[in-house]
Amino acid sequence: MAQPSLPAIAAGEGGLSRYLEEIRRFPMLEPQEEYMLAKRYKEHDDPAAAHKLVTSHLRLVAKIAMGYRGYGLPIGEVISEGNVGLMQAVKRFEPDKGFRLATYAMWWIKAAIQEYILRSWSLVKMGTTASQKRLFFNLRKVKGQIQALEDGDLRPEQVAQIATKLGVSEEDVISMNRRLSGDASLNAPIRADSESGEWQDWLVDESSTQEQVLAESEELANRKQLLKNALGVLNDRERRIFEARRLSDDPITLEDLSTEFGVSRERVRQIEVRAFEKVQDAVRDAAREMERPRRELERPQAAIGA
Repeated sequence: MAQPSLPAIAAGEGGLSRYLEEIRRFPMLEPQEEYMLAKRYKEHDDPAAAHKLVTSHLRLVAKIAMGYRGYGLPIGEVISEGNVGLMQAVKRFEPDKGFRLATYAMWWIKAAIQEYILRSWSLVKMGTTASQKRLFFNLRKVKGQIQALEDGDLRPEQVAQIATKLGVSEEDVISMNRRLSGDASLNAPIRADSESGEWQDWLVDESSTQEQVLAESEELANRKQLLKNALGVLNDRERRIFEARRLSDDPITLEDLSTEFGVSRERVRQIEVRAFEKVQDAVRDAAREMERPRRELERPQAAIGA
């Protein structure tokens, strides 16, 4: 996809504010409009459709990018990298799968930003494991959750708490905390003038935003759709038994179902187990298909850390 012309963040004071004001002018898309634009781009390679899909999601990129301001990198570049991820998502988006673009694009946006951060930090030159990357991108967030944002080394009980929460060793927590504190203290001013504030002032807000609420709502709807689609692999008897036993608020007894179908209770139980396995397999296959873009973008990140 040829990169559409997008608003740019001007250098100097107020550049970010002007950019945010500009991207707010792009309207959000209704589901049907988004679907038709995505179909038009996919089937006819229409650049105007792609441009509208991208610009309508620039606010999502900006919101995600703000969560990475604590790494001391130019926010304009972070947003630009996120926009590249968004364009990749638009290019690969499959509208007929029934999911909204925002839900699909979040993986691409985050992966593109994280890859940029890993390229930019000196930490990359030392090599990182998957667990170290997880620690790198989550340490500050967890420190904020346990009120451990002061400068200096963590207390032993804080180290233990973070290590348990993130599934890494205590030695890794201590080492990573010292690296991050040494490269970009959260209490360091953004600029030399004291009025600009400190980096910790720009850490991600943990409260749910409109975009996050929308994404979570869409994710729940997607899960329900996955289950609904998965039920299509069952025959009528399997579906009746599965729904009566697994999806009902008041499950029907094996005895009642054995009477309904004229088979033994053990046979009903076997059908129920088999139906559950078939549904699990169908949901798992669909979920793998959804996560493919995240895996594709995680590969280059792994290569960076090698």
